[in-house]
Amino acid sequence: MTSASGAGQAGRWPVPERSLIATVLGIPPLAAIALAAGLTTLGVLVDLQRIGTLGLVFTVCYFSGCVLAVAWVRRRSLFGPMVQPPLILAIAVPAVVLAGSSPRAGTGIAERLLVIGAPLINGFPTMAVTTGAVLVVGIARIAVQRPEATTVRADRERSRSSVSARRGSGAAREATRTSASPRRS
Repeated sequence: MTSASGAGQAGRWPVPERSLIATVLGIPPLAAIALAAGLTTLGVLVDLQRIGTLGLVFTVCYFSGCVLAVAWVRRRSLFGPMVQPPLILAIAVPAVVLAGSSPRAGTGIAERLLVIGAPLINGFPTMAVTTGAVLVVGIARIAVQRPEATTVRADRERSRSSVSARRGSGAAREATRTSASPRRS
């Protein structure tokens, strides 16, 4: 149905290059991770400026960015976007909080840790739900988007025939080779 080198019939991309939708080319893994991280950072910035803590804007941006990333990435590159939700939360939230707040005079390390830790703790339920949704989408893609059986079989047969051709040519060379000196026992 489709070839391994380009788009096949009905505008479908090869399975390893597809996004969630067969007619849409998937994006590279770094672009998917950047998409999720960018939307998360935007949500954190907006909520910290708006209400001083993580709220609805963060939740919507974080969830939609992570799910969109796992849906749009190439099928062969699903691992990174599937494991990114906890990592993005652990990196983006403290970075934005530290960049957005200037420490008051006389603040200690404990107070700074509380300023960073509170948004992380408050964001945990959102992170858990988002991670679950991303894993469901990713596992569903792995289960449903499988390479066509005929393509896999053809690739195996092609590789077997090239290996046997190489072995055959090596055996033919060995049979025609003669030694210049006789072997002594």
